[in-house]
Amino acid sequence: MYRIAALYHFTRFDDPEALKAPLARLCCGVGVKGTLLLAGEGINGTIAGLPDAIGTVLDHIRSLPGCAGLEWKESWSADPPFARMKVRLKREIVTMGQPDVDPRARTGHYVEPAEWNALIRDPDVAVIDTRNDYEVAIGSFEGAIDPKTDSFRDFPAWWEANKDRFHNRKIAMFCTGGIRCEKSTNFLLGQGVEEVYHLKGGILKYLEEVPEDKSTWQGACFVFDNRVSVGHGLREGPHLLCHGCRRPILPEDTERPSYEPGVSCHHCIDETSAQDKARFRERQKQIGLARARGDAHLAGQP
Repeated sequence: MYRIAALYHFTRFDDPEALKAPLARLCCGVGVKGTLLLAGEGINGTIAGLPDAIGTVLDHIRSLPGCAGLEWKESWSADPPFARMKVRLKREIVTMGQPDVDPRARTGHYVEPAEWNALIRDPDVAVIDTRNDYEVAIGSFEGAIDPKTDSFRDFPAWWEANKDRFHNRKIAMFCTGGIRCEKSTNFLLGQGVEEVYHLKGGILKYLEEVPEDKSTWQGACFVFDNRVSVGHGLREGPHLLCHGCRRPILPEDTERPSYEPGVSCHHCIDETSAQDKARFRERQKQIGLARARGDAHLAGQP
């Protein structure tokens, strides 16, 4: 079984570039794969590997400046969720594009998964899903508002256009693992919203801890690895990934005329050019050749 650790931690890294190579060497040396992002504001990512190897990498991350209190969400998979290891430098570990937002200064009130249902059923509370539209499309909490944003960077503009809808209301926010809410709740507090709450540990922690028969979650939760989606108990969901647009699809969607492996699905068939599709077909051809040789392909497909 592969141990999967989804993690983030906001702290100050004066020189994130100096941390990149030692972290990448360690991960590759112990056979850990996934993606880790480093920025001046901290670290974010998901990694997978054998249990002891993940423990070694987590110990290293906890030794980085300000990371002693690192927390992570843990799950398991019978198959390797990632094809390679990437450690990347970014301006932000989750991109919101708001330079004044600083989760280290303050965030909304954390709400434990066991207390979440009672909060979101309060008629005075507006519940907002901060994830992207393709994530919300396959699952969310009952009654949650979908901003229909293409990316997290779009959230501030959506709030500015819709803030009057939430005058004098409490705001409860959630996302996959909690990191987007660290920034979105800080942003709303800076906009003058007085009572802001967010789900501690995100959807993943809720699905891990709250029994299905007591859950207000509907559908599946998109995850950024080869499992594609998970449900209650963090069991792997039914979804596949369109490798043309990276959106989740269901097995029956592969029977649609618009579906071509690695090239297109019903979501993206009209979004890409003939030149794009030709490039995707060549990529898919190389993946097939690599698979025939028994090699892993860098595109990351299973």
